[in-house]
Amino acid sequence: MAMLKRLLFNFQHKRQLLLAAGGTLLGLTFLLLSTQFLVRITEFGEGSDMLGSNTVIVQKKVTNTSSLNLNKTDFTDNEIKKIKAMPFIEDVQPVISNSFDVSFETADPMVPRFRTDVFIQTVPAKFLDVKTTRWSWNKKDAFLPIILPRDFLVMLNTFMSANGIPQVSDDLAKQIKFRFTLKKDGRKEWVNAQIIGFTNEVPAILVPEEFMSYGNATYGYEEEPLFTQLMIASKKGAFGSLEKMLEERGLEAKNAQIMIGRLKSIVGTLFFVVFLVSIIAVIASALVLIQYMQLLTAQNAYEIRTLIRLGYKDKQLVATFLTYFVRLFLILSGVAFLTFWLVSFYIQSLFESGGLYLNPAISWFVALILCISCTIFAMAALSSARREINRQHV
Repeated sequence: MAMLKRLLFNFQHKRQLLLAAGGTLLGLTFLLLSTQFLVRITEFGEGSDMLGSNTVIVQKKVTNTSSLNLNKTDFTDNEIKKIKAMPFIEDVQPVISNSFDVSFETADPMVPRFRTDVFIQTVPAKFLDVKTTRWSWNKKDAFLPIILPRDFLVMLNTFMSANGIPQVSDDLAKQIKFRFTLKKDGRKEWVNAQIIGFTNEVPAILVPEEFMSYGNATYGYEEEPLFTQLMIASKKGAFGSLEKMLEERGLEAKNAQIMIGRLKSIVGTLFFVVFLVSIIAVIASALVLIQYMQLLTAQNAYEIRTLIRLGYKDKQLVATFLTYFVRLFLILSGVAFLTFWLVSFYIQSLFESGGLYLNPAISWFVALILCISCTIFAMAALSSARREINRQHV
């Protein structure tokens, strides 16, 4: 094998090989970088306490005519159906609010009494990112699970501080006992409650749908619930269409949700373009390497025919070419991975300095892409080597 390598490879011009190797190295590096950050940009926003990365809570803009009750701000069933039928919309769900009087207070002997009238809402469990299996309720349950707005916890801590009481952390707040008071026309009912998580997205206390249905049916003032907010999830890559639709229909969403969606859309598109360009570059460089292998076989045609007549099998010659070029590609892949690892730290720091905090862990998609690239190159090199060796038979 060593003699074959010296005979076939040692006396060849390496300029084309170096150009192809350099192109492959750059292409692989950009491919790995674009894969890593395309995945992390896509994941960005999915770890929030509420909402998916392509989901926003919207309501109709309040105008002067709305203030004079000349224009309704609630959504009809027909409006919801029209929005849901749009091709770039994945799902639409109304946010149900309470139509009954309800107050919220501490019910723990270890905590001073705190009471306030509140506004509660419910959303489907699939839109929650609070890890829980308790998002349901019936009257026999010991307590009602609730998700609290983080601003409410800030207000509670402000109350604690004003009364000379130590402030509470998230974990401690989940241990405090609370209760709701439902009332109508002199009737009252108390329901024990416990915090299971916090959200930065919804300004109301969130409760399971079963509790909201019970409260609206038993103590509500409205026969039919009014939907003043919608939870809209767009399909991936279609956030721009969602934003345009909101503008056309006079709808508005929280600025933070819009900015996250817009940022993900722009940066995600940029890395997707880089990803496609990198694939083209890797394919072109790999084809140049294979072309160089074909050139070697053509230049060594006499030597290959002589070796075949001396009794060397086609498999031995194919294995010699295949081992040489696959080993070269693996070395380039290793260098590309090391370069990617170093450059990704720099890009990560640029994102963080701009206030965009992505998961720094290397995605398993990077390893998958690298393995796929090596496998495809090995198969292409094997096929080309067999074809070129077979041509030398006379």
